[in-house]
Amino acid sequence: MKIKHIDHIGIAVKSIEQAGKFYTEILGLKIQDIENVADQKVNVAFLPITDSELELLESTEADGPVSKYIAARGQGVQHIAFRVENIGEALEELKSKGVRLIDQTPRNGAGGARIAFIHPKETNGVLVEICER
Repeated sequence: MKIKHIDHIGIAVKSIEQAGKFYTEILGLKIQDIENVADQKVNVAFLPITDSELELLESTEADGPVSKYIAARGQGVQHIAFRVENIGEALEELKSKGVRLIDQTPRNGAGGARIAFIHPKETNGVLVEICER
């Protein structure tokens, strides 16, 4: 598997508007866009930093994964995403190594990416996403 770089860090927040103030007013970053990903029950704000970005993740439903994450662990870093050259090949390699996956096949994610998650029990509790753009 060819990992190109860290694509993004996903940060679970209760409110993009409220949490975004720190990143924009204090750190001077800019929110480039906000996208709704309906099937994941989330709004995503993109804050680019060179070849990577921060994603502020705000749940749109009480039963959404981000809402459940915040209820269990509080606001904060929810996942780290690595950009790969070929997500299909990366998933096959992970499966051949016996790695437990949340997603067996890629799905559509925010920003036009194809994504898949590795189960956190495989990564010492870190939710790891692989993505292809």
